[in-house]
Amino acid sequence: METEKLYYANPFLTEFTAVIQSCEAGKNGFLVTLDRTAFYPEGGGQPADHGTLGDARVLDVHEKQGVVFHTLDKKVEIGETVTGRIDWARRFDHMQQHSGEHIISGILCADYHCDNVGFHMGADTVTIDYNTDISWEQAMDAERKANEIIWADRPVEIAYPSREELKSMDYRSKKELTGQVRIVTFPGADCCACCGTHVLRAGQVGLVKVLSVQKFREGVRMEILCGQRALRFLSTVYDQNRTVAQALSVKPDQTAAAVERTLSELHVVKLRMAELEEAANLAAAKEYAGQGDVLLFRSPMSSDAVRRLADAVAKECGGLAAVFAGEDGGKYSYALLRSDGGDIAPLVKSLNAALHGRGGGRNGFAQGSVEAARQEIEAFWKNR
Repeated sequence: METEKLYYANPFLTEFTAVIQSCEAGKNGFLVTLDRTAFYPEGGGQPADHGTLGDARVLDVHEKQGVVFHTLDKKVEIGETVTGRIDWARRFDHMQQHSGEHIISGILCADYHCDNVGFHMGADTVTIDYNTDISWEQAMDAERKANEIIWADRPVEIAYPSREELKSMDYRSKKELTGQVRIVTFPGADCCACCGTHVLRAGQVGLVKVLSVQKFREGVRMEILCGQRALRFLSTVYDQNRTVAQALSVKPDQTAAAVERTLSELHVVKLRMAELEEAANLAAAKEYAGQGDVLLFRSPMSSDAVRRLADAVAKECGGLAAVFAGEDGGKYSYALLRSDGGDIAPLVKSLNAALHGRGGGRNGFAQGSVEAARQEIEAFWKNR
C-alpha cells in the first residue's frame, strides 16, 4: 500500500498521528513505514524533512514506488500509533528555497528560452543550472522581476490535470513524466511539474537574492538565496560593510569608492617602499663587498624581501649570502644565495635537519624557514 502523503494536502502541517506499518534494521538506522506521513522524502533537489516519531529521531526520509521510508535512530513497534513532529524551521526553509527557485527559473526560462537542467538545495546556498548563457545584468533583471512576483503575493496553484488536459498546457518539466502529474503554478512567473513542497502564497518566499552566475558546461550555474537565508546573508554583508565604512570614515553606501581610493594610495606607497627597499639593500650590500660568505639577521619581513636582500648582498660579497629574518626564539624565514650559482642543496639539507627547517631551491638559491634561536643559527653557520 502506498503511503498517504499529508505534506501534499497541507505543507504547513507540523504534527500528525500515524500507525507504524513496518520497522526493519537498515545501514544507518531503522527503516520505518507508516500508513500516512507529513515527512517529505528527499527528491527533485529538495532534501528530506527531519523531526521525530514518538521519541525516535527521524534522520532521513525517502520514497520508493509510492511508499515513504523513514530512517529512525531507534526501533519502534509495528502497529503502534505514534505522533510525528516536523522540524518546521528546516521544512519552511526548504519551502522558501524551492518556491523561490520556481519563480526565478520560470522567469529566466521564459525570457531567455532556456531550460533548468539542474537544481541542488545545499545547507548554505541553492544552485541552479541553465543550458544557455545568462549575463549578470540579465540575472539582476530576473531577480527584480522575481521579487515583484513575491511582493504581489498571489496564491500558489496546485493542480493534477488529466493526460488530455496536460497536452494543452504550457509547463516546464526536467524529465519525461509518467503517472499522475502534479503542476505547481506561481501566477505571472512559473508553471512547472513538481513533487516538492511549496509555500501557499508567493509572499511567503520573502525575498530572492542572486549571489553569482558562473559559466558551467554549455550554460551557467546560478547561486541564489531565498527567504530567511537571503535575509541572514544580506544582514551579515551589511554588518561587514558597516565595519569597513567606519574604518574608512565614510557612509556604508560609499565604501566601494573609498576602497578604490585607498587601494590607489596603497599602490603609490608600495612603489615608494620598493624604491626605498632597493636603496637600503644596495647600501647594506656594499658594506660586505668582497667579504665572501655573509650571514645577516633582520627583523621579520616578507619572504620576497628576504630574497631580494640576499640577492643584493650575494652580488657584492662574492660568496654565499644567508639572510635570516624573524624574532629570536621564534621562527626565521631564510634565503641563501651563491653569487656563482653553485650547488647549495647539501647545505640546505643539513640546515633544515639541524634547525628544524623546511625549504629548498636550485641553481645556487634556496628559501625556507627554521624554528631555532639566533645562537643556534650562528653556531650552525660557524660549523657548517
